[in-house]
Amino acid sequence: MKKAVIMAAGDSTRMLPLSAKRPKHLLPIVGKPLLFHTIEGLEEAGIKEILIICGYHEEKLREAVESRKWDRSSISFITQGERKGTAHAAGHAREFVGNDSALLMNGDIMVGPGCFSGLIKYHEKSDFELTLSVRAIEDPSAYGVVLVKDGKAVELIEKPTKDQMVSNLVNAGLYAIGESLWEAIEKTKLSPRGEYEITDSLRMLIERGNVGGYTLPSWWLDIGKPWDLLVANEIILKQMPSKNLGSVEDGAVIKGENVIEAGAIIKRGAYIEGPVFIGEGAVIGPNCYIRAYSSIGKKVKIGNAVEIKNSIIMDNTKVGHLSYVGDSIIGSGVNFGAGTIIANLRHDNSSVLVTVKGKRQSSGRRKLGTIIGDDVKTGIGTSIAPGVVIHQDSRTGIGVIVDKDIEPHRLVIVKQNQTVIDLETSK
Repeated sequence: MKKAVIMAAGDSTRMLPLSAKRPKHLLPIVGKPLLFHTIEGLEEAGIKEILIICGYHEEKLREAVESRKWDRSSISFITQGERKGTAHAAGHAREFVGNDSALLMNGDIMVGPGCFSGLIKYHEKSDFELTLSVRAIEDPSAYGVVLVKDGKAVELIEKPTKDQMVSNLVNAGLYAIGESLWEAIEKTKLSPRGEYEITDSLRMLIERGNVGGYTLPSWWLDIGKPWDLLVANEIILKQMPSKNLGSVEDGAVIKGENVIEAGAIIKRGAYIEGPVFIGEGAVIGPNCYIRAYSSIGKKVKIGNAVEIKNSIIMDNTKVGHLSYVGDSIIGSGVNFGAGTIIANLRHDNSSVLVTVKGKRQSSGRRKLGTIIGDDVKTGIGTSIAPGVVIHQDSRTGIGVIVDKDIEPHRLVIVKQNQTVIDLETSK
């Protein structure tokens, strides 16, 4: 098997505001777009031809992929103009795959070592017409649950109720496919939400009795919501070997496994407690504290007496002195005024709530700071409550307490009641 298809056309609405100016497949995880991690993994599994089905912010996705030289695979693109669901998207790969077998996957998943190669071997040694990959998770209710018996998938239930929870194995969105899929897609009807769902196509094949169920041997992540990036960031950082191509001044302290890219400067008094990633051309310090599982992008500037903890800070962002950023995802081109403080813990220790697609929901995280879109600017002394979302191109004035989400292109200022006292007459 030498071909793979990545479905990456979706609108990425659950990732807003981080996806407002880019597809979520280009969001950085340890200094590299999510999509690049996937392509590298496919290349390591021996894939030689990759088709990317794109749509939302297609130009930026193509430009990013084509800006890098891929030595082991050729990459082509096809546009899903009108996005009518995952089966509709997959159908765009029919000509590319032809009579061959291939991997087909959602572009917003990440898998650990051995998953691609393991699925290929499992499928090729069997006589299955299609093999879907599964992964056991604690709460599978938000996914498609798969019942596997004797290596075969015998049932697939999308977003099951409690009495439909036939197993804790979920459809991982990664498949080994053959010609039979195209026939099933042709027969797939519109779902109640008006889309052609690939799970409906898979269900047809499962009912025929010849679909394999392969349990992934390593970790698996569905990068569907902003805080999922923090989970992925931590996993990747844990497995990266140390590298220091930057400049470290005398008096800086660097502990643990860290990756410091070329052109980065670590100034005197900086204390870095890895694993941490610091991108090309970043300037860190002086006298700042970068804590574990932080990922700092290209040309980011971290000012004097700043603390960064378990956060992703994207390219060209500036964090002004005396600021604190914890458990947060900060977009590119952001500017924090001095003394910007992000709270990351509720006083009742409950899971932090976040607005996703207009609805408040639990992040499942006891600690979560803020999610900030590109090109946001905060005034000095801004304080931001846990779980707040600040959308792209917004601003805050001096001393603002942000306890509610800020929509795009908004300026939030404080109205003060001031009393002026004449110190001479008040003696």
